[in-house]
Amino acid sequence: MPEKTFLSTKDVAQFLDVNEKMIYTLVSEKGLPATKVTGKWLFPRHLVEQWVESHIPNAARISSAPSPQGVLVLAGSHDLLLARVLRLFNRRYPEHLAVFGNVGSLDGVQALSRGLCQIASSHLLQADEDDYNFEFLIQEAGAEVAAVVNFCRREQGILLAKGNPKAIRSVADLGQSGLRIANRSTGTGTRLLFDRELHKADIDGSQLDGYQREFGNHSDVALEVLMGRADAAPAIRAVANVFGLDFLPVRWERYDLLIAKQRFFQPDVQLFLNLLHDDAVRMPAEQLGGYDLSSCGRMMFPDSIPNEDS
Repeated sequence: MPEKTFLSTKDVAQFLDVNEKMIYTLVSEKGLPATKVTGKWLFPRHLVEQWVESHIPNAARISSAPSPQGVLVLAGSHDLLLARVLRLFNRRYPEHLAVFGNVGSLDGVQALSRGLCQIASSHLLQADEDDYNFEFLIQEAGAEVAAVVNFCRREQGILLAKGNPKAIRSVADLGQSGLRIANRSTGTGTRLLFDRELHKADIDGSQLDGYQREFGNHSDVALEVLMGRADAAPAIRAVANVFGLDFLPVRWERYDLLIAKQRFFQPDVQLFLNLLHDDAVRMPAEQLGGYDLSSCGRMMFPDSIPNEDS
C-alpha cells in the first residue's frame, strides 16, 4: 500500500509516539506543519518529516527552506562550460529557470549550507592535494549533508600574453622584477591554488605587482592580460583558448557539483543532472579545450579517484 500524502492527527501521534493531545501543542507552540480542511487537521507527510529532521540538535546544518517553484539556484565557482550548460537548461526546459551566483567555491559551499542554493560548484583542493571539496564541505556544512557529483576535470594554470614576451616558464618566474599580474578573488578555488603554488615557489604573493587587484571570474583576468594591463593571471586553459592567450599549465583539477541531499531528487535538480550525459554538453567541452568529462555525472566519494598528477 502506498504511503499517505497527508496524515491525520492520529497518524502523526503514532509517527511521533505521543498522545493526540500533544499534537495540538506541537502545532501551536513548535510549528508542526498542519492545515485544517472541513474541520479536520491534515499534516503533509513530507513537511512533518522535514520538521522532525529540523528538530534534531545534531542534524546536518543545511537549511531545508524551499526554493521558489521551478527555480534552480547554483552558486560557487565560475566555469565557461557550466555557463553553457545553464543556457542549455533554460532553452530546453522553459518551465524552469536556472540561475547562477558567481561567488567563488568557498562562498558557494557556505551558500549551500545556508539553504540559499540547491547546487554549489566547487574545486577546492584539500591539504593532502589528492582530493577535493570534502574537507571544506564538512567544515562549512557538517558531515553527510550533500551528494558530490563530478562535473568535469579541467586544466588550471597561468594565462600569459600571446607569444609569452616575458619568457615565463614556471610559477617561480612570476617573482621576476617588473611583472604585473591580475588575481582572482579570495575564496575562489583558483586563488587558493595560486597562493599554494606561490608558496611552493617561495614567493610572497603580497609583493607581486597586481596581487591585490582581484577579479570575479576567469574571463575578467583574461581581459587584463589580453589588453596588456597584466602579464600573467591564474585561470583555466579553456579561457586561454577562447581569448587567444598562451598558457602555463599547473595541474588538472576536479570540479564538482555539491548537492544538498534533501533536494537531490527535486525535478529541476534531476533535469540538470540528466543534461550532464548529453552530447550537447560534451561537444562544447571539446571545442573549448582543457576539459576532461570522463567522470562527468559520476558520484564522488572521498579519495574515490587517484591523484590528478600521478
